[in-house]
Amino acid sequence: MGKNNAIIIALAMVLTTAMMMEEATSYPICNTDTNDLQKCYPAVTGNSPPGPDCCAVAKSANLECLCPYLTQSGLDPSKVKSVLASCNVGNPSCLS
Repeated sequence: MGKNNAIIIALAMVLTTAMMMEEATSYPICNTDTNDLQKCYPAVTGNSPPGPDCCAVAKSANLECLCPYLTQSGLDPSKVKSVLASCNVGNPSCLS
């Protein structure tokens, strides 16, 4: 495994762990705080629709920058696409 892949996987694990923790320390990733990304966690891991807070995050996040985290995090791409569609946000290139 290359050094870059190891870094991406490590960051994805940190992001996923931070999203699961209720009171996680916020880390900025692609100009978005991980605590803000947590607002979408129920929608991208379950069957609940995204709320207004999640949609606000999806609209303001740099999704192209988040692509490595989205594709390496273990999240179901179809659920991520569904959340983005519900929020009227286009898919980043990694999910197209």
